Amino acid sequence: MTSPRLLVFGDSLSFHGPDGGYPSDEPRLWPNVAARELGGSAELVAGIGWTARDVWWSLTGDPRVWADLHRADVVVLAIGSMDSLPSPLPTYLRTGLRYLRPDGVRRVVRNAYLAAQPRLAVAFNGKPAVLPPRLTGQYLATSASALRVLRSSLPIVGWLPSVHRAPSYGYVHTARDETAEEIAAWGRRDDVPLLDLPAVVGQHVLGGQGNTDGMHWGWDGHEAVGKAMAALIAPLVPDAGAATPATGRTGT
Repeated sequence: MTSPRLLVFGDSLSFHGPDGGYPSDEPRLWPNVAARELGGSAELVAGIGWTARDVWWSLTGDPRVWADLHRADVVVLAIGSMDSLPSPLPTYLRTGLRYLRPDGVRRVVRNAYLAAQPRLAVAFNGKPAVLPPRLTGQYLATSASALRVLRSSLPIVGWLPSVHRAPSYGYVHTARDETAEEIAAWGRRDDVPLLDLPAVVGQHVLGGQGNTDGMHWGWDGHEAVGKAMAALIAPLVPDAGAATPATGRTGT
């Protein structure tokens, strides 16, 4: 049996549990569940609010990622859910709030934005999204192409965006379907197997079994996603030790 190394690119869904963020080596997080099912290990490259664009920036600008790519047996592009969230303000303005000074001004402006965000999401019917669906597909395709130039035989998998019931976004998620369609089309074009994430964890989220923020998962959700991802990966990694049959697989 081999010990496959998973290189996972993700957003906060990959490191937030039922009560907040956790270190990437927390064994209950889904990348580590998947790696354990496969008899291997996982390396997580992720950030809060990351989109497909952040994956591309990481691939092109982070020397730690370049080193990890030499050792990876499979790359997981666990991205797209944050791309589809409502973004009432342009992303560069929202992310730029952290740079405001003095501290008191930053706190006032941030609190005002957080208070307005759900109302604006409803008022504009969830548009625009954090990243336009077309760009999500484009960045995923560019990232996969670059990975295959570097290592042509390296397996790549992804997933379709998750669902949410988050009051912070006014319970609005109208851009999700279009983002999912773009990702599914990319998976078909580039022969990238995709996990149907809502089929695995949708009931967990929408039934209120996850984080009280209505977006992130409880440990049962992480366990289900990790096992389903391991089942998706197992046929791509010879002699890996996954025992769970595939769940929610699409895009192949």
